Amino acid sequence: MAEDCLFCKIFRKEIDAKEVYRDDEIVAFEDIRPVAPTHVLIIPKAHIPSVHELTDDHAAMLAGMIRVANRIADERKIDREGYRLVLNKGPQAGQSVYHLHLHLLGGRGMGWPPG
Repeated sequence: MAEDCLFCKIFRKEIDAKEVYRDDEIVAFEDIRPVAPTHVLIIPKAHIPSVHELTDDHAAMLAGMIRVANRIADERKIDREGYRLVLNKGPQAGQSVYHLHLHLLGGRGMGWPPG
């Protein structure tokens, strides 16, 4: 974990977040600026700056993040109508915190293409 990373601080409970899931490797919490009725961020404990730094060694961790997203979608009953999972890389894609995070978005219709 990085000392000055916002999401690492949330994982370490140094900064409050409205958590919806936690285990030893993954935390999920409500986004502070939601863009949909359900907007949850799912982060790993490991400090990985972005999706671009993922390696084969991260496969199980990434699958775990998706399992958590699916679980939350089921709990909130957004699995029926659909939901979106988003990983952003870099400022042009909208990444503002450089710690890998998966957005779970649902509860409203979403257009395509995004952005």
